[in-house]
Amino acid sequence: MQQEQMEVRKQRGYEIAKTSRIEKTDKGWKVPSQSGGGHYIVVSNGFGAECNCPDHELRKCKCKHIWAVELIVTHEIDQEGNITITKTIRKTYSQDWKNYNLAQQKEKEMFMQLLANITKNIRQPAYNHGRPTNPLSDTIYSMVFKVYSTFSGRRFASDMQTSKENGFIEKRIPYNSMFDYFKKKELTPLLAQIVQITSLPLATIEHNFAIDSTGFGTNQFQRWYSFKHGKEINSRRWVKCHFITGTKSNIITSVKVTSEFDNDCPQLPELVQQTAENFDMQEVSADKAYLSRDNMNVIKQAGALPFIPFKSNSTDRADGSYMWKKMYHYFMLNNEEFLQHYHKRSNVETSVHMIKSKFGDCVRSKNWTAQINEVLCKIICHNIVVVIHEMHELGINPNFCPKSDEVARNVGLSE
Repeated sequence: MQQEQMEVRKQRGYEIAKTSRIEKTDKGWKVPSQSGGGHYIVVSNGFGAECNCPDHELRKCKCKHIWAVELIVTHEIDQEGNITITKTIRKTYSQDWKNYNLAQQKEKEMFMQLLANITKNIRQPAYNHGRPTNPLSDTIYSMVFKVYSTFSGRRFASDMQTSKENGFIEKRIPYNSMFDYFKKKELTPLLAQIVQITSLPLATIEHNFAIDSTGFGTNQFQRWYSFKHGKEINSRRWVKCHFITGTKSNIITSVKVTSEFDNDCPQLPELVQQTAENFDMQEVSADKAYLSRDNMNVIKQAGALPFIPFKSNSTDRADGSYMWKKMYHYFMLNNEEFLQHYHKRSNVETSVHMIKSKFGDCVRSKNWTAQINEVLCKIICHNIVVVIHEMHELGINPNFCPKSDEVARNVGLSE
């Protein structure tokens, strides 16, 4: 139990060191508080360290702030026993700036071309009666491109005109008609399948995956009375996006959008099974919210190993899940090696940052179905952008064709 708590403090200390600025002062090392309120002082005499945080003062153990300081400094002892503190050199990763800059410069042009290649194969629904509808392929194109532009419907009109002039669409869709299509429930499964299709070019590259969820704010607020705090509480409502992402390229392979009240754990089986249809899965990393024997079995059936950390009250009781028992002993006996695999999950945060920083962390739609479809369009935009960058950096071929005719029929695409 104590070993597990120490490991938790160590990992939290590493997160502080990686994300916060730790300063050396006359009094000691100034470590920011994770709660956002002030800072703590870590003092080292060469043989030990002291911190003025409540955790260290109460338990007299190495707290997360001391671990954070140890990550960025090393203790060196010479032959005479003198101790000096020197900063370590952090590991850095090279960036292919030439191809990165080229991908950025050509991104919008290539985005329009790739999006047109995907949407042109969408089948037009059969005409029954009444006024002819707009081409579904052009409508889906305008919905996704509008989310990519982050413009309002009126300001986006010029981009649609450019797309028509370049032959990417046949008809310029009025923005009011486009907004009506955002509200159509029958488009939700189609957009979710297009997310999978846009991930196919990286099927031979991604083998390790991570699962998590994130929220997108809306323009709607909710109010309730909290008996615990004795006051009314107002908060913004949000939609919850569950997804699986590759840990190498941050491509999103499957997605499901639910309300903010839906739990994470029950969403894993569907997302893993969808990803396993197109990818060779070797590892799946997730936090403790996804810990269950059923989820372990689902990941095993997909041919992958589940790296989900166990809780303090977990046991090796299998209850029909051999994988649970196997990974429990792996976690207990080879904890450091287990955590190296598990922390590939950190790439989830990168995927979320890429989406929200580029396409916004909230949705503009007011209708619930429209909010779901808008989030799915954000994911489609993210995947196409990732493919464009990998085209330049890895030289991949952007092949979005489904693997079989059956897949094509399921997503409403024609050959």
